[in-house]
Amino acid sequence: MVPISIEKFVNKHCKNNPEENPVHLRESLIQAVKDKKKGATCTNCGQEIWAIGSAVSHLGCFSCLTGETDSSQDYEIDEVCWS
Repeated sequence: MVPISIEKFVNKHCKNNPEENPVHLRESLIQAVKDKKKGATCTNCGQEIWAIGSAVSHLGCFSCLTGETDSSQDYEIDEVCWS
C-alpha cells in the first residue's frame, strides 16, 4: 500500500469526487483508523480492514471491497500502513 495522510487523501478524494463532504469523509477516516488500530476485521472474511475503504463503505478488507488482490498501488492512511 502507498501511505497517505488523512488530509492529503481527503483533498485528493474530494477533488475527484466534488459531491463528497470533506468533513464527513475526514470523520469517517479518523474512525476507520481507530477501528483498524483496535484490530477491526473484515465483516466478510475476517482479514484486517482497509481503513480508506472502510471509511467510505463498511468494515472490509481491500480484497473484499475492491475484488482485487494486489493493493501495492493503492492508498492507505499512513498511520496504519506498515509496509
